[in-house]
Amino acid sequence: MDSVFIITLLTVIFALGFDFINGFHDTANAIATSVSTKALKPRHAIILAACMNFLGALTFTGVAQTISKDIVDPYTIHNGAIVILAALIAAIAWNLLTWYFGIPSSSSHAIIGALAGAAIAAAGFSAIKYKGFLKILEALIISPILAFVIGFIIYSIFKVAFKNLNLAKTNKKFRLIQILTAAIQSYSHGTNDAQKSMGIITLALISSHMIKGTGIPLWVQIACATAMGLGTSIGGYKIIKTVGGKIMKIKPINGVAADLSSALIIFGATFIHLPVSSTHVISSSILGVGTAHRVRGVKWDTAQRIVFTWIITLPITAIFSAIVYYILNIFM
Repeated sequence: MDSVFIITLLTVIFALGFDFINGFHDTANAIATSVSTKALKPRHAIILAACMNFLGALTFTGVAQTISKDIVDPYTIHNGAIVILAALIAAIAWNLLTWYFGIPSSSSHAIIGALAGAAIAAAGFSAIKYKGFLKILEALIISPILAFVIGFIIYSIFKVAFKNLNLAKTNKKFRLIQILTAAIQSYSHGTNDAQKSMGIITLALISSHMIKGTGIPLWVQIACATAMGLGTSIGGYKIIKTVGGKIMKIKPINGVAADLSSALIIFGATFIHLPVSSTHVISSSILGVGTAHRVRGVKWDTAQRIVFTWIITLPITAIFSAIVYYILNIFM
């Protein structure tokens, strides 16, 4: 059997594995607030998230096209399929490590950093398409800042609008609203995160000369949507625990404000075809809401730990993927 075909097949399998892991790693963020306030039972929240992620993944392809053409040039990299396979192995390893310790790390940072690292190892720094790469980095950096600000603003409006209402009745109503916002947030996650694996698979197919152009094949969309939906159904309880309770004590009104803020940012990024980190966005929106509610109520030590993980993800996955590339290049 042709070696290029085997490597490409392995790449597709690992990409779907990455999507599956993304499902229980990142999707936990989307339902963390609704689970922590008991608006939804964990099992019901996971089923809801799995269905909405699947639908969201099938709706758009713009982010996938950005991933497939704006980070590296698949036509100029020698052993392009090995580059992508190395990136996937590194990103999966990092996701599993951070999941094990319950740290809401970014799958987006992991795969983008790993892809850049493996490409540089294969063809030097000229392999990176800097205009597109920097545009993606800007989106990854700016989106959590916007999420923090919007979360702060939305909750500040809520505080004024609902200050005279009975707290028990308000919480009860907002628990019901949280079911809707959890569904919206899970759908928005699917519109952006599942597309990263779609873009990776398409990049592998292009580099192996199995398809032409950057259009995302329908089977790739369905396969990635299914993998993310299945991964979501497994659940990421460790991440739920961190995001849903270790940043701040979340009440239903806080959860609705955070969900709306993060969904707005993720949808906006999807519409302009830019990948963002749902982990960054959701955690930052919770921090913004928490700051507006009561600064001292935010557990800043957890926030610092999360931010530190965000910062180190890109360089660590880049270095690790470069090492994996050199190893694979010896045997393949």
